[in-house]
Amino acid sequence: MTAPGDLMQALFLRLKSDASLSALLGGAGLLERASDKAAFPHVTYGRTSAFNLETGADNDNDQLVTFHIWSKTQGEAETRLIMDSIGARLDGAALSIGPRGQTRLSLEFAEARYDEDLAVHHGLMRFRALTQDAA
Repeated sequence: MTAPGDLMQALFLRLKSDASLSALLGGAGLLERASDKAAFPHVTYGRTSAFNLETGADNDNDQLVTFHIWSKTQGEAETRLIMDSIGARLDGAALSIGPRGQTRLSLEFAEARYDEDLAVHHGLMRFRALTQDAA
């Protein structure tokens, strides 16, 4: 079983090793949770859902992982650049997490919009993480 916490750790390690993403985020912009004092831009880890697409039952072999991208710049260009960098690093990636085999990632959904209530640009990216047992 690939636990959601193990998957999150592997994803963050992969993203932190990307120099171009780190530059876009000013170094420390990958956060599990953001505080009110978090500098912009930053990326936070969102909800993880584990399920079987065919039956709807819980199944840690098939997980949806969500990232939130937050920016206060004028326009959505910064948000899109960060999203492109995350997509390039994760979409199609294969990760070895524990003894189970490989977890393959695919981008399922991406959206950038302006949140008037918070006065920020908010990007949302959802990846499917499918773990296949080693033969």
